[in-house]
Amino acid sequence: MFRVNDVIVYGTQGVCKIVDTEEKTVGGKTKSYFVLKPVSEQGSTIFVPVDNESVLKKMRRLLTKAEILCLIDTMRSENAPWIEEENERKELYKNILAKGDHLELIKMIKAIYAHKTQREAEGKRLRMSDERFFKDAEQLLYNEFQYVLELKDKSDLMRYIFDRIDK
Repeated sequence: MFRVNDVIVYGTQGVCKIVDTEEKTVGGKTKSYFVLKPVSEQGSTIFVPVDNESVLKKMRRLLTKAEILCLIDTMRSENAPWIEEENERKELYKNILAKGDHLELIKMIKAIYAHKTQREAEGKRLRMSDERFFKDAEQLLYNEFQYVLELKDKSDLMRYIFDRIDK
């Protein structure tokens, strides 16, 4: 179970710190809630009912530094083919983001990036929906990597990843 001061990942919100538990009365019922503060959005607060299993499943522990380094090491070899059928691709990407599976996020990022590079070479742009999926996947993955590796910003993280991959 989670406790106050734990740093966790909450769904697509990314890395959050559990700052408190609080009793709230909603619709005449009093429940206990975890109070989460996203580390990347200082003004945000998320309340998660401690007795709602489906919502609690969105909370998970952070990866360790060793786990992240292992994932970075696999980045070079992971590939995912581009899915031409737009609705199929959108559905797959929505599911990947919802599940937050790190390896699938890496594959998704690489597939979109490769397609984006190909489109740019043809003088075309990436579809807005694919651009959004790309940014959401990067945010979800890199937010956790940056926090655990204690890196200041995304550019430091990207440099770290590329240096490690090039070794």
